[in-house]
Amino acid sequence: MAISFTRQQLEEAADLVHSVVPPTPQHHWPLLSRRAGAEIRVKHENHTPLGAFKVRGGLVYMDGLKRRMPDCPGVITATRGNHGQSVAFAAARAGLRPVVVVPEGNSVEKNAAMRALGAELIEHGSDFQDAFEHAVALSESEGLHLLPSYHEDLIRGVASYGLELLTACPDLDRVYVPIGLGSGISGVITARDALGLKTEVIGVVSENAPAYALSFDQKKPVSTNSANTFADGVACRVPVPAAVELICKGAERIVTVSEAEIRAAMRHYFTDTHNIAEGAGAVPLAGCLKEAAANKGKKIGVILSGGNVDREVYQEVLMEADKLKEAAQ
Repeated sequence: MAISFTRQQLEEAADLVHSVVPPTPQHHWPLLSRRAGAEIRVKHENHTPLGAFKVRGGLVYMDGLKRRMPDCPGVITATRGNHGQSVAFAAARAGLRPVVVVPEGNSVEKNAAMRALGAELIEHGSDFQDAFEHAVALSESEGLHLLPSYHEDLIRGVASYGLELLTACPDLDRVYVPIGLGSGISGVITARDALGLKTEVIGVVSENAPAYALSFDQKKPVSTNSANTFADGVACRVPVPAAVELICKGAERIVTVSEAEIRAAMRHYFTDTHNIAEGAGAVPLAGCLKEAAANKGKKIGVILSGGNVDREVYQEVLMEADKLKEAAQ
């Protein structure tokens, strides 16, 4: 069944989100625009109270859950970080016990943030899929509500940033959006359609985690054996069928970018805007710069979906600039 929302449905969800999370800005950065050869508008989801867009969906989902299941004792979910922070934050506001499963070796600082927000953190498995399967088993054994990473309520919530961006900048030619499990790009597509705009929506993934790019090409869900990217927010190897259906219908294309291109985009955000972008947050800019020739002279939106990167990782990414400069001399 196709997922779509009316403008009124999205505005009602946005009102709920805005009662807790103020709208984020969409800034034009001259240095970044010069680099891209286009007029760039950055949607700063790194400026939410949790440093990423996911909190929007968590608030709307918990509101619906409390009405559907007033006696729900708690929730459990799997994540690499930002979704887990969203769940912990929103569950605490709703008076629910939040349990979050992450893969072993997950971001130390994201783990700390989830615990600080009240999450009971469990580390299990080598990647997101392993963590998700363990969360499913625990939900059954402990009687917890299994909170998905892709759901209509999550999409309605995160669509609020698409609604903000496209209402403020209705003349954008295209918008580049990262794809993890698909709620973010689904939100932008549904917001674009509800507003009746013609803006192209372009998904961006790491070439090391190409499940959604493969799925888009084949018009059906295609899983991969690994998703070995440092951009943990897009490290997906098993796509969601409903997300694939919506993306195939509403996206213009999906661009793949290399790990080096993602890391370069993180540095560009710092030098050109002095904003911190995590790997997944920089993926859309990497895709935009990869298509610089096609974007020349156009008005482009890029979603900076989050800035929650570990200090050591970010330090290494920034220092690479000096190493690359030395190697070029």
